[in-house]
Amino acid sequence: MTIQQVKQRFGIIGNSPLLNRSLEVAMQVAPTDISVLVMGESGTGKEIIPQVIHHLSARKHGEYIAVNCGAIPEGTIDSELFGHEKGSFTGASGSRQGYFEVANNGTIFLDEVAELPMQTQVRLLRVLETGEFIRVGSSKAIKTNVRVVAATNENMQKAISSGKFREDLFYRLSTVPIQLPALRKRKEDIHLIFRKFAHDFAEKYRMPAIKLTESAVEILQDYPWPGNIRQLKNLVEQLSVIETEREIDDFILSGYMPIITEKMPSVIGEEKDSFSERELMYKFLFDMKKDLTELKKLVLDVIAQGGNSPLSTEQNTVINRLYQEVNETIDSPSRLLPVAKDKDAEFAYDKSTDSYEQHEEVEESLSLEDREKELIQKALEKHRGKRKYAAGELGISERTLYRKIKEYNLIDL
Repeated sequence: MTIQQVKQRFGIIGNSPLLNRSLEVAMQVAPTDISVLVMGESGTGKEIIPQVIHHLSARKHGEYIAVNCGAIPEGTIDSELFGHEKGSFTGASGSRQGYFEVANNGTIFLDEVAELPMQTQVRLLRVLETGEFIRVGSSKAIKTNVRVVAATNENMQKAISSGKFREDLFYRLSTVPIQLPALRKRKEDIHLIFRKFAHDFAEKYRMPAIKLTESAVEILQDYPWPGNIRQLKNLVEQLSVIETEREIDDFILSGYMPIITEKMPSVIGEEKDSFSERELMYKFLFDMKKDLTELKKLVLDVIAQGGNSPLSTEQNTVINRLYQEVNETIDSPSRLLPVAKDKDAEFAYDKSTDSYEQHEEVEESLSLEDREKELIQKALEKHRGKRKYAAGELGISERTLYRKIKEYNLIDL
């Protein structure tokens, strides 16, 4: 069976090299009995890999049982997995088979395996090493022939170092590790998946499928998708049900996508959790620089044509200052980091009274967002809330202005 056939059979969308590699490994290990650990962020579709492995193996006619280890209470998980004898605990009115007994000659998928209690981890290790387990309340070992595929979205090395997960069990489970890529690392697949979900929901709700404009596709692909495929599916369903227009532009799409904020380091040189902080910071700066460059170019074009500048002297000054600040910040990103200030009071000498008086120095805000907000508000006030003329004076589209008004919660006169 080819990768394309596997994708068609299990409804897998995408042609990312990272995704294809994960499927290749799953297909290669499927005919064996090797234990597999599937790793990846929440919402990446880790549950598909165990199904692929099971149905391409000699165990495909046996039981396939998926167990969410994080959803079973700690006090009952041993009984669920390994079974129990009558009277082994309060409420055990009869003996019961566990999943490892039921799935004999089949496959068990242990999702969120890092959530297993330490005592259960010991029992699981014994099953993997000897193929034996003991029911709760029994002393008799039972043989089982089960293929174990586990999955987790946790950093296993951190879980091991913190004592949450056994190192020997980790190495036993991850004989073959499979890493599923996050959606943000599969940009070429995002629009394909969107269209698939749009078609599915169109059939489900009996309505025309939604589609995206080119600008909306760019926003879709640039978004970091912390919830991965699950988040994208929820977004498509919301748009399909709520929006009356079937063509979704960038303005409509932006209203459904939550803003992702990254915590900036408070001290220069502080270790960052990931590279994404720097990526988001630089993206913001370069996007702002691009907007300012276009605005400045518009002003210069008008002047070159013999007309008057559409912006006041004060507004032009603000734009030039913003432009300079963005350039300086790109060259030295540490300017965005907070700097400790001297809290001591400042005093001014008054010649008329021959004395010093304490005065408060009001520091001018250097926030790019505040400056942009201030400029938009002034343009709206000047044109008495007429967005068409305000947008023309600012050198931006009316749609962009409307989005900025909504984003900054400005008073639309």
